[in-house]
Amino acid sequence: MAKELGIKKGSRLGSCHVVEDILGEGSFGIVAKCRNTETTKIEAVKVNKSEEGVLEVAMDEIAILKRLRRLNPDTCNIVQCNGFFFHKENICISFELLDLSLQDYLQEKNPRGLTTRELRPILHQLATALSHLHSRGIIHADLKPPNVMVVNRHEQPLKVKLIDFGLACLVSAVDQGDWMGTLHYSAPELLLGLPFNESVDMWALGVLMVELATGCPLYPGKTDYDVLRFIFETQGQPCDDVLDRGCYTPDFFFSQEFGTSPFFTPPPSFLPPPYLSIYLSIYINDPSPVLSLSTTSLEKHKELVDFNEP
Repeated sequence: MAKELGIKKGSRLGSCHVVEDILGEGSFGIVAKCRNTETTKIEAVKVNKSEEGVLEVAMDEIAILKRLRRLNPDTCNIVQCNGFFFHKENICISFELLDLSLQDYLQEKNPRGLTTRELRPILHQLATALSHLHSRGIIHADLKPPNVMVVNRHEQPLKVKLIDFGLACLVSAVDQGDWMGTLHYSAPELLLGLPFNESVDMWALGVLMVELATGCPLYPGKTDYDVLRFIFETQGQPCDDVLDRGCYTPDFFFSQEFGTSPFFTPPPSFLPPPYLSIYLSIYINDPSPVLSLSTTSLEKHKELVDFNEP
């Protein structure tokens, strides 16, 4: 991808960013470690491809980042954006340089899962970040381990920040049936095509925390059918009047003259006990428009959120 964009070590991006290394590549383009020659600071620069779809996503991300610029990136646990500029036909967004993703940290520290002591500050900080987003009517829409960065892996308690607002959107702008995010972290509202709001981020947070605790994806599967089946097998099927309102329910269910009763199967036994309560609370089996947990509901789980406790 870097070769495709004509970017390598020593390349100059815009007027004042010199590439020192290529940090990562994706469908959007690349992330480069750059030295800002005006400030002498080292920054992470996201270079978006000039393709039409990618440009649109980049502009949407910039619009969301502008809405967040009044927030303190350190106390709100959101990556600091330094601005954006153009490199030829490519939109570049400059961010503070962070250490490594939670995904990479987990593999480096313990692929079998982190301890509760390590998880508490992560949960607290991500809940803080989402609370600030949601208070401004913003859905992140793609919370997962690669989109959470560790500030410094050698400092404890671990400091993390939320990144990648390419799929973020305003709650007021979403429509029933919209698809967003990454399959394994998708709330059942999204999979079924039900009305949804910012609570889908809280579902993703719960799934992410269980993955960090166990080292395994909570809901593996190659298709949306697989993931939804795992969800229903472990947490029960929503009642029929909820299912009836889903745009995509017919993709997963055969209609019957007489509805089927909801069923419930106990949650997986491998979950650490402190995370069992939040796991059970994530999914509310009732006819409300939104099935997922809210940041307000999370406050009830003090044993998880208060990372100052031993």
